[in-house]
Amino acid sequence: MDLVIRNATLPDGSRGIDIGINGERIVAVEKRLGAQGAREIDACGDLVSPPFVDAHFHMDSTLSYGMPRVNRSGTLLEGIRLWGELKPQLAQEAIVERALRYCDWAVARGLLAIRTHVDVCDDRLLAVEALLEVKKQVAPYLDLQLVAFPQDGLLRSPGAFDNLKRAIAMGVDVVGGIPHFERTMADGAESIRLLCEYAAQQDRRVDMHCDETDDPMSRHIETLASETRRLGMQGLVAGSHLTSMHSMDNYYVSKLLPLIAESGVAAIANPLINITLQGRHDTYPKRRGMTRVPELLAAGVDVAFGHDCVLDPWYGMGSGDMLEVAHMGLHVAQMTGVEAMHQCFLAVTETPARILGLEGYGLAPGCWADLVLLDAGSTIEAIRLRAARRLVLRRGAVVAEAPSARVSLHLPGRPAATDFRMPQQGAKQDRKPAHDS
Repeated sequence: MDLVIRNATLPDGSRGIDIGINGERIVAVEKRLGAQGAREIDACGDLVSPPFVDAHFHMDSTLSYGMPRVNRSGTLLEGIRLWGELKPQLAQEAIVERALRYCDWAVARGLLAIRTHVDVCDDRLLAVEALLEVKKQVAPYLDLQLVAFPQDGLLRSPGAFDNLKRAIAMGVDVVGGIPHFERTMADGAESIRLLCEYAAQQDRRVDMHCDETDDPMSRHIETLASETRRLGMQGLVAGSHLTSMHSMDNYYVSKLLPLIAESGVAAIANPLINITLQGRHDTYPKRRGMTRVPELLAAGVDVAFGHDCVLDPWYGMGSGDMLEVAHMGLHVAQMTGVEAMHQCFLAVTETPARILGLEGYGLAPGCWADLVLLDAGSTIEAIRLRAARRLVLRRGAVVAEAPSARVSLHLPGRPAATDFRMPQQGAKQDRKPAHDS
């Protein structure tokens, strides 16, 4: 056996697990694996997870913060205007360079699969060509899935639909849309119909920016779910953002949730950006803006979290850390129960992998040996600490590693080092003495 990872904790809570790897695949996941490995790694009881997956990102704009200037209002619409000003100045080589740098960050964070939207409203399709080149370059160590995204509106922007079709023909993977940015609600619904029919003809998945607004009357998710059912595309369609649902009345949502669940449409929330961009026009009380994650999960809808933006016209923060995304999602959605916190970890691992249709993802014999060893004892602790990635494996090879977050101390009468981990049950300070002294 090429590699054995010993004494791992798995996301489901199983402890003392050994993982055997031959070549690029996992071949064994069991306690006390008898086979020896040419190389052996002691996980020391730490969490081993399949890699992080970002279901919603904009790599064509990443690391462009301050170009042509900073978004002073912090609003979605100013960000769109800034991107419109920047597009004519873009150089393909610069897009490639920034995207590759971000992919380096991603791998260092154990993020090995990203679905990125790429703007197709520039007739040159410069960003499309750039990200297709990036996809080719990073293929050995990162799965990059591209969405043809008509940022300025499919019907609102002349030539957008033709450009989208050209992008798909060039090798872009997924059909995107932005119905709430069309001029009228009717145009938004029509754009959904056109795009879903086209995707069905081309046998492509669909991922639409849908209802990214505080307007409770923006109900394009209803149309997206209906078209998905009509065309038999269950399991192939995602609605991203869905922030208007946060402002809808409960009676309408009680009808909407079963429709989404029955259609098999997945929901992708973007906690960092939704909490930043939504509610900007409110005084107080101020809406949070993120979609109804716990209610969607309770209805049986797949819900993933995306990073959306990093250092671009919309967001001047971010570092490619999906645990930061899960951490924000947990807080905004008030998902602080034990199972709910675990679901937030799944929202940046297993669930987005399912939405993207990743082959061979997981921790079972036959899956790709794509793994992350985290400096944490559980999924919840990983989120709480934004745990260091001790090792990142891609196809059985180490592609990144970092030390554990252990801090040396120089305090009188205290231990020489500390970390921020919760003591395991049965640790010395938790034991009662066996007898009185």
